[in-house]
Amino acid sequence: MAAGDAQRTWFPEMVAMLRQEWHPPISCLALIELRDRQDAMLQAIRSERNILSPVMKCPKCHREGRMAPPKVSVRALILALARFGIAQQEEVKKLEKGWALYRKQNQLDLYGKHQQSTAGTCAVLHDSGK
Repeated sequence: MAAGDAQRTWFPEMVAMLRQEWHPPISCLALIELRDRQDAMLQAIRSERNILSPVMKCPKCHREGRMAPPKVSVRALILALARFGIAQQEEVKKLEKGWALYRKQNQLDLYGKHQQSTAGTCAVLHDSGK
């Protein structure tokens, strides 16, 4: 495993796929579907290359274990468009504002899914049960 891969979210093949599949204008639903494909690719890459998340100590429960594997959020996907020169900064800002409004109106989480309460748990911080 290359140095830094444990924390890496954007692998070159994901960026290539993003370049290939980016066709503006795009609806928020299509943006969520693109995020789902990017996240599936990230998980497949990490699995195929046996990339494990770093070990950490949970600040809430003080249990030591592997961090939850990184995921691609919709906002991260939008920001990656600017980061990798796929879209212009103005387009990215417009997408970001549109996504924030759509997310709020539809009560979606960072990944475009309906929000579930995780208040009081540390499951978002680490892989529980692993």
